[in-house]
Amino acid sequence: MTDLELDVFGPEPWLQIGERAFRSRLLLGVEQYTEPALVRDVLDGSGADVFITTYDLERTRSSLLLSDLDRELDLDRFIWIGTTSFAHSAADAVATARQLRTALGLDIIKLDVRDTTNMPDAEATILAAKELLADGFSLLPFILPEVETARVLEGMGCSALRLMAAPVASYRGIVDAEPLRACMDAVEIPTVVEGGIGSPADVTRAFELGADAVLVNTLVARAASPERMARAVRHAALAGGLVRA
Repeated sequence: MTDLELDVFGPEPWLQIGERAFRSRLLLGVEQYTEPALVRDVLDGSGADVFITTYDLERTRSSLLLSDLDRELDLDRFIWIGTTSFAHSAADAVATARQLRTALGLDIIKLDVRDTTNMPDAEATILAAKELLADGFSLLPFILPEVETARVLEGMGCSALRLMAAPVASYRGIVDAEPLRACMDAVEIPTVVEGGIGSPADVTRAFELGADAVLVNTLVARAASPERMARAVRHAALAGGLVRA
């Protein structure tokens, strides 16, 4: 393993859920891609060790077939987690998570419940979290950087918190660092920064603030060369980790 991989992957996990150890501090969303080979290239370039998948309850969105992806990369080398990123109500989030468990056996869920403006809905997220935690799921909910909401979800037993830096797909980067830092300081569980990441420099900045991991999606998916951008954010994560250390 290279020095880059050692620093981005650990060697110690930033999150442990049962026997599953999350070592890469860079997570990459893949629901925006339409070519299996490109998913392979960006995951390899990013060094991510997590594969995130979802289920569209409405069945109106195009998606890649897992069988096609499996021909391009070894899916067994990843930790699989589900996401409810299409959910706009607590009920939809719960139904999506349960479908992911039934279809794929997933019990770690990247919990998203967004309002009509595509912003995290704290009340609906808490409602969904209560039901899913009771069902035995492990959750990584997506929230605005609000200390009260962060503490409530930590107290309920969530595994990690995902803090919104800026509106999703806005490219605005880290607009206001203080709420992010306040949430990180207020909880003891790991925190992930995501949303609106506009450049590799934002990835580095998130780690400088104290994030345990960063999730990137649109920045890579819509880049002129997604594979090159995936490598760029991987190096940015390394830089942030070195500064933080």
